[in-house]
Amino acid sequence: MEQESTEDIFKNPEHYLRNVAVDNVIFGYHDKEIKVLLQRPFVVDKWTITGGYIKKTESIEEAAIRIAYARTGLKDIYLQQFRSFGNPQRSIDSSFTPKHLKKILRTVINQDLWIFDYFVSVGFYTLTEFSNVIIRRGAFDAECQWWPVRELPLMMFDHELIVSEALFALRLHIAHHPIGYELLPKKFTIPEIHALYETILEKPLDVRNFTKRLMATGIITKLNETRAIGPHRAPFLYKFNKKEYQKGLKSGIDLAF
Repeated sequence: MEQESTEDIFKNPEHYLRNVAVDNVIFGYHDKEIKVLLQRPFVVDKWTITGGYIKKTESIEEAAIRIAYARTGLKDIYLQQFRSFGNPQRSIDSSFTPKHLKKILRTVINQDLWIFDYFVSVGFYTLTEFSNVIIRRGAFDAECQWWPVRELPLMMFDHELIVSEALFALRLHIAHHPIGYELLPKKFTIPEIHALYETILEKPLDVRNFTKRLMATGIITKLNETRAIGPHRAPFLYKFNKKEYQKGLKSGIDLAF
């Protein structure tokens, strides 16, 4: 939950859609690991993905963009809706009750408020270039930090499932969309993009076949620059061809390794 909008719910509840929210799984790539940005509210020993409520003046996508910006400081980032979540039990968690929320917000809480009732969440995942993210902790967050997707802490509600489903969707989409653009620095080596795909797909990929198929898409361009990574080792640098990348997002590409 996005803490600022949680507070605003009590002040201006008429500004928000009832019983529907956005959960935004923010992914980054660092040290050959896929990481997810999580937050932990004060007085709660569980973590959540970043999320919030939808204003009546914005679309669902605009809400997701607003939430991602509030935590990362980044604009124009890759955002993908992947599924919705809803069942009568998903909002039940002993860590999130009117009693806990009262301690966080330091105000009287209406126990009949709809945020404690059954509500549907629209799931998005967001891809970020890890080094560009400036983490912005919410006003009521005790912590906000990156976690490896394979080492998640204890999480509230169904948020562990949401992370798992977002990762599953990412693996499906990477076969048809040039996703690496959002997760890598502007200039990178073939070993670096190869490692990214192996990390996401969790399987080894033949580097020669990978390079051949990647180059055939036209989405990356070889530069007349190298990077020294060791004695007698200076691989060429590459960058994404933004024009071909945009075409790939719209029409799809074939990278099903």
